[in-house]
Amino acid sequence: MTHPPKSSAAPPGTGVPTMPAVPPQPGPPTVPGPPTAHATPPPPPPHRRTAFAEGVDRLRAAATTEPGRLRIIGALLALLVVAFGSVTAWQMTDRAAAADDVLHKSQPLSTAAADIYRSLADANTAASSGFLAGGQETPESRQRYEKDIDTAAAKLVTAANNSDPGSPSAASITKLNKLLPEYKGLVERARTYNRQGFPVGGAYLRYANEKMQDDMLPEAEKLYTKENQRLADDYADATPYPWPAIALGVLTLAALAWAQHRNYRRTHRVLNHGLVSATAAATVVLLWLVVGHSVARAGLNDSYDHGVRSLNVLHDARIASLKARGNENLTLVARGAETVKVGDATLDAYDHDFTEDMAVLGKGLAQAEKLADDQTGEKPVTAAVGNMEEWKKRHATAREEDDNGNYQQALAKVIGAKGATGECFDSVDDNLAIALKHEQSEFKTAAGDGLDALGGLPLGAAVLAVLGAAGAVLGIGRRLSEYR
Repeated sequence: MTHPPKSSAAPPGTGVPTMPAVPPQPGPPTVPGPPTAHATPPPPPPHRRTAFAEGVDRLRAAATTEPGRLRIIGALLALLVVAFGSVTAWQMTDRAAAADDVLHKSQPLSTAAADIYRSLADANTAASSGFLAGGQETPESRQRYEKDIDTAAAKLVTAANNSDPGSPSAASITKLNKLLPEYKGLVERARTYNRQGFPVGGAYLRYANEKMQDDMLPEAEKLYTKENQRLADDYADATPYPWPAIALGVLTLAALAWAQHRNYRRTHRVLNHGLVSATAAATVVLLWLVVGHSVARAGLNDSYDHGVRSLNVLHDARIASLKARGNENLTLVARGAETVKVGDATLDAYDHDFTEDMAVLGKGLAQAEKLADDQTGEKPVTAAVGNMEEWKKRHATAREEDDNGNYQQALAKVIGAKGATGECFDSVDDNLAIALKHEQSEFKTAAGDGLDALGGLPLGAAVLAVLGAAGAVLGIGRRLSEYR
């Protein structure tokens, strides 16, 4: 009988039964907590590129090919030519407008302001002359006074129409318009009392003269100064060289020359018709700009040196002669009622002012002789100098008669029919008027030539710039067609 072998190992297939596998069960939801040190952050969102950056990339990519380079060169050349024409047109438009203001606005207004001053001063002189004549006032003296008042009023209207609202010039014009009727009223009262033989007439005339000398003439001088400054500003705007336009023109020509040289090196073709046309247009604009502005500048500078400067000196001299004549008359009207202390001496105030005015007149005439650039302008000034010297001699004689108590003889030597100082004053005034007329004509001619030199330049520069840009684009387009 056999027995199975004893063994400690369990027979195969026997032993403890295994448990069946259990599928994973859902557990409680996981609460998110702070990331651990080993957590990986989410990737950043893709960065959006700007349109400019993308455009730069495209240009960079295009620049790696010859057609792309040609397109870039063509665009830059067209832009340069158009910019050159635009800057030229802009700067020349400003200078042409300033030159036109010099000729048709600021200088005529400066002359009108000087005429206002002259008319007021001459009216004051005529009023004092008529007062000295008393009841025998001549119709010519009365007519001269009325004409001066009317001229001043008309010039004030013209100046008001051309002045800027709220400007200092407008304020001076308003004040003069207010003072003019007051002055006329005082003169009429002085004339009325003088005809009746009342001494108060002299007081009214002195009061009228004070209003003219202290209020009206300073305002008229202020207006004249402001208009002269306005004229100087217009010259300053019209004459400077247009350096930005010139520099841009040189740069444009250099770029066009480089483009044609590059074209020649790559194709061995001497000429590109489009680029040559663009170069010709830019050259014409640059030469027109330099030559035209140089001629205009020369004309405007000539109009200032030989026109405006002479006009200003002559206006000042004429005003000085008018003031001297007025003070000469008032010396006889006041009869020593007004005095002034000069050092240790006591002098008649009006005669002292006369001496100072004659000194200003002498300096002005000497300067006018130096500025006169031809015989026509110099001759009346030289004659005025002779009249002034004779005036001084006759005035000294009249003062000697008055100081000796011979009032009627002194009066005759001042406002008499012949041999009086009035003749010398009239001759000075007439010769200065002739010189002013000549210098005004010189100014108009020179300033007109300067303005004409700028005529058509802004429009011509714009048109040629457009044609030059078109030529540059066509020239580059011709090269691009070879790559199609």
